[in-house]
Amino acid sequence: MTAKAVMIQGTSSDVGKSMLATALCRHFSNAGFRVAPFKSQNMALNSFVTTTGGEIGRAQGVQAEAARVDATTDMNPILLKPKHDMMSEIIVHGKPYVDMTASDYRNRFVDEALPIAEAAIQRLQQDYDVIVLEGAGSPAEINLKARDIANMKMAHAADADVLLVADIDRGGVFASIVGTLALLDADERARVKGIIINKFRGMKELLDDGLVWLEDYTGIPVLGVVPYMNVQIEAEDSLALSALRFKKPQHDEFDIDVAVIQLPRISNFTDIDPLMDEPGVGVRFVKTAAAFGKPDVVIIPGTKSTIDDLRWLRAEGLETCILNHAQQKKQTIGICGGYQMLGEQLLDPDAIEGDGQQEAGLALLPITTTFVGEKRTVQTSGTRYGTEQVLTGYEIHLGRTERIADCAPFLLLDGGRTDGAVCDHVLGTYFHGVFHNRDFTRELVNAWRTQKGLAPLSSDVQSEKELREQAYNIAAQQFEQAVDMDKLYDIMGLARVQ
Repeated sequence: MTAKAVMIQGTSSDVGKSMLATALCRHFSNAGFRVAPFKSQNMALNSFVTTTGGEIGRAQGVQAEAARVDATTDMNPILLKPKHDMMSEIIVHGKPYVDMTASDYRNRFVDEALPIAEAAIQRLQQDYDVIVLEGAGSPAEINLKARDIANMKMAHAADADVLLVADIDRGGVFASIVGTLALLDADERARVKGIIINKFRGMKELLDDGLVWLEDYTGIPVLGVVPYMNVQIEAEDSLALSALRFKKPQHDEFDIDVAVIQLPRISNFTDIDPLMDEPGVGVRFVKTAAAFGKPDVVIIPGTKSTIDDLRWLRAEGLETCILNHAQQKKQTIGICGGYQMLGEQLLDPDAIEGDGQQEAGLALLPITTTFVGEKRTVQTSGTRYGTEQVLTGYEIHLGRTERIADCAPFLLLDGGRTDGAVCDHVLGTYFHGVFHNRDFTRELVNAWRTQKGLAPLSSDVQSEKELREQAYNIAAQQFEQAVDMDKLYDIMGLARVQ
């Protein structure tokens, strides 16, 4: 049996394609279908590790979870992770393949990539009832269309009905829809079976005349107007940084001020999301020494280029800010690349990180990192050192880090390895997702509160699984309420499961 396929395409980047695809995955799962997400080519620094150790875009990992299936590399066979200006790491079926410039990718690799993506979706169509495809950017970029393997070529390969999504929050919604359709080829336009207006705030009745005009002008039904969803589902990439639920402390508005260093090549920034849910915790991203202020906690997140971002941090004067902060015995946390920066030396003998130079770290932890060619990608768990608290997470890194002095590890991992280092108020770990262990995070927040003389919060918290399940169901419900689902089922030729 070949699965039915529907594809979410957008009039531009960041119109909410990932969120709507996630909502559809949960809807079809709730409706009794075996559903899989798919994105042929994803450019993202937020990634996900499958149970078999494959690295894919985080959005497809989230969508698979919403669909209640295990994520596989077929769901995102090609992942591009920007490293330097105009240079990306190409990951094919979860494993590093080659580093390539944008021009080389377009001129040399696209022809190789297309059959890889087509084969992946064909395998999914044999194993699932419904495939929810997600496009990338816009299908109407004239300068890119001929080499675009993320949008209409995939719609053709999957014989998918396309839903065109536009973001009304940024304005110009009617022009963006009409303009996108006008720039599509006839066979591409014929695949667009419905229009969805996303991120609406206000009274829908004020849109009615415009929606009637749009349907008359394009001949394509408007399936729904979806409200702005303030749903706690992880964002895909740094394009969304400015739109996330970042709490910005102003004049002691929050009890705890957390400053996250916004590195130029920041990756897996979704690690920070759970802190935004903690009562009394304000999270802000900092790019300059002038904006550093006097935080209670500093977090250096992951990065795709540790040495380059460490040099940037120094050039911006942020190194001095971080060292002064740590000298005051305030919490400093490094995750993955941020953990590597906290050490004494970063060694790059094989020029994995760039020029092969040795770089001094911030020397807040007695560790040394050596960059090696083999990337470690694995889901794992471990026990917090000195406790019985079990934490789960995942690793994505090239460096191998050793403790070179008496310093406790952060975790005792399954299999006998250790992770991270803890010295006084400085903590480093390779564990992405560490704050998603909600009991640990509440315990950490209470330690920060105690240091400031504040009363602790209740230790009774919802688990990450419970919170994510709530978010997926809320997204599906809001989508169902806003979109004509009967018409969508008719468009797809899909019979509802009884």
